Amino acid sequence: MRTTRHRRRCRAVGGAMVPVALLIASCGGQGAEKAASPLVKNVTLVKSGKFVVCTNVPYEPFSFTRNGKVVGFDIALMDKVSQRLGVKQEIVDIDFDPIRSGAALNSGRCDVAAAGITITQERRKNVAFSDSYFDEALSLMSPAGKPVATLDEARAGKLRVGVLTGTTSMKAAVDEGIEPQEYKDSGKQLTALRSGSVDVIVQDLPVVTSWLKKPELAGKFTAGQPISTGAHYGFVVKKKGSEDLLKVINDVIADAKQDGSYARLHQKWLGVAPEHSTTS
Repeated sequence: MRTTRHRRRCRAVGGAMVPVALLIASCGGQGAEKAASPLVKNVTLVKSGKFVVCTNVPYEPFSFTRNGKVVGFDIALMDKVSQRLGVKQEIVDIDFDPIRSGAALNSGRCDVAAAGITITQERRKNVAFSDSYFDEALSLMSPAGKPVATLDEARAGKLRVGVLTGTTSMKAAVDEGIEPQEYKDSGKQLTALRSGSVDVIVQDLPVVTSWLKKPELAGKFTAGQPISTGAHYGFVVKKKGSEDLLKVINDVIADAKQDGSYARLHQKWLGVAPEHSTTS
């Protein structure tokens, strides 16, 4: 979601082997234990010995389940962060809405959110973004027998359009004058298309590309014209209090692009090499 494995980690046994600073944080009205990362100074995590990552599954190729494990491009990059921190990654699968709004982070449910999250000024009001790590592009997906190339075509034909709640895909449809049907995760969105509840869906291009490779979908559905937004994905942390963690994440992204591991993970999970060595 891993080409790399966790290397040696510092483990706390009864709090004796690692200098762990326990803090009590008020999160959503409940007390939550926080502990310092064993390998990185000043970084505190919501769980001792864990780097908790919120994501929204299924969102292949960024985060999805394979053989009972959540994997994908985003998860692999977060695995590199957990190695840098010297702790184990723990995945929390939740709806996208509390991720983009910052509610999941502010309540202490996770340390970071990784779910193909587009960096927008509106979202920056509630959360802090890492440096960008992926260029966003959208696509339509429709039945092969009734292809829909553009949102303008969908609007003109008064077609039923399915989108994920609170996403840039939803904004693109609304900006085109479409009143879309909203879904909380991409699995429900795809099911709606397959069942005929909607005529076409708008989704991130890599997700559509992944879906169209599946035997049960190949030949039955088709992609529309790519929609370039000029936007980028970033990982999300709390707006205040996560500055040290954010620096670690940004360092990992920069190092991965420099040492070639970003390109290898891109090839593994998206099936193609990245177009650029860096993303701005």
